Amino acid sequence: MSYEDLYWEINQEIKDLKLQRKFDAQLNKMSNQDHHRYKETRDKWSYARDKVVRLYHETKSKKASK
Repeated sequence: MSYEDLYWEINQEIKDLKLQRKFDAQLNKMSNQDHHRYKETRDKWSYARDKVVRLYHETKSKKASK
């Protein structure tokens, strides 16, 4: 998958789930962490997307089980 396709896919998923603020906050948080500082942008975006979406689904499933 090309870089452009990956960025487009991540951007669409984040917009569809309305997680833009959380995604941006996660990227900002990662920029201050040593173990993320020197990763490529592609890796940072993938990691941030995975984390934000995982937390979204975990929160959603907890609310549904109540």
